[in-house]
Amino acid sequence: MSSSPPSEEHQPSGPQRPTVQRTDSSPWNWVLLVPIVIPLLTPLFNHATPTLFGFPLFYWLQLAFVLLGVGCTALVYNRTKRRG
Repeated sequence: MSSSPPSEEHQPSGPQRPTVQRTDSSPWNWVLLVPIVIPLLTPLFNHATPTLFGFPLFYWLQLAFVLLGVGCTALVYNRTKRRG
């Protein structure tokens, strides 16, 4: 006769952990989608003009997208950080 390991239903249950309310579910987190979605809209930067300091639109708009991401991240951080 082979002994099989006891099934899960026969194992004694240990102490249950209390459920903790998550605190990272702020509606401000939705703002973080802006720097993800905006660069995916290719008709925005599918042009060579206007130029800025001699750089075509594609290049300087990519830098603007980086600044947009930094700005959105800073905004969400400041609005959701714990005070006190």
